[in-house]
Amino acid sequence: MFNLISKTIGFINQSIAAFGITAGVAVAFTNVVARYAFDASLVWATELTIFLFLWSAFFGAAYCFKKDAHIAVTILLDVMPSKIAKGMLLLSHTITIIFLLAVSYYGYEYLLLVADIDERSIDLWDMPMWVIYLVIPVAFFFAAYRVGEKIVQILRTPHEEVVAESEAEQVLAGMGVAAKDNDNEHVKHLNDIVKDVEKKTGGML
Repeated sequence: MFNLISKTIGFINQSIAAFGITAGVAVAFTNVVARYAFDASLVWATELTIFLFLWSAFFGAAYCFKKDAHIAVTILLDVMPSKIAKGMLLLSHTITIIFLLAVSYYGYEYLLLVADIDERSIDLWDMPMWVIYLVIPVAFFFAAYRVGEKIVQILRTPHEEVVAESEAEQVLAGMGVAAKDNDNEHVKHLNDIVKDVEKKTGGML
């Protein structure tokens, strides 16, 4: 059941993020062409573009929690004993999920307020604004669910394997290079370069 929920949330996040950015660019481009080629600006295009980008960004950010794609400073984790590193990861993820759930809850409360006062968009065909603001509680709840999955994963993982690879090694793995292949001079050179960059950026590659 949890696997089905995870796949469903992933599909929703990816679909909305991809559709939002694609449709937003298309609407913005159409409006530019209409304005400069036909001198007929679309009054609703600007607001619609903003809302499409907003939905794309929020659901894209929620999807990034699944892929660990958010910026993370790992320099402390790399030098700490594995038990302490695991505890630090659990603490940071716990704080993150509390924050995400809080934003989701208060976003839902604000949604009820907007629906109660019947706030509507002027440019978007009198659309109820609660439809637009729905992105806040839903996207943040999806992000919180992803963080919850990470917490369960960390709890189930032995402490010596929680921070098994540095960010430099993950980058090299993404390049199809085995960072620990010390017999290959090219690999050693790449490994040294990436680790040097990681050191200078504080772990934020």
